[in-house]
Amino acid sequence: MNSSTTVSAELGLRLVVPDRTTVPLLAGLEYAADDPYAIRMAFFVGDDEPVEWIFARELLTVGIVRKVGDGDVEVWPGDDDSTLHIALSSPFGNALFEVPLSPLADFLHRTYQAVPAGEEPDFIDIDAELENLLWPS
Repeated sequence: MNSSTTVSAELGLRLVVPDRTTVPLLAGLEYAADDPYAIRMAFFVGDDEPVEWIFARELLTVGIVRKVGDGDVEVWPGDDDSTLHIALSSPFGNALFEVPLSPLADFLHRTYQAVPAGEEPDFIDIDAELENLLWPS
């Protein structure tokens, strides 16, 4: 498999605001085989630059079946089997999102086709990573 393989998707989701109403948002998902443990999610809010969070691929995968995460990111299945909840916490505030499960599961499936579970180390250039850690540019 080519380590420059990327998988991307756009996802319509809902921000749950304090009075329990929801605000529709668009998020861009991106997975790159050369960073095989991470999924980048860019939340598009108005005309501002998107807000990007990086998730562990395994966290989103496990969150489909049970509550997982600790601290800044928590993920758990929705009550109706058609949504996934993602709670984000930062010094700037907290956010709760309802994500439609089917398109997210499809995206995750495509990431596992690109880099199967357990084969992630085969896609990392350890020498380059060590060089970046020891001699940052």
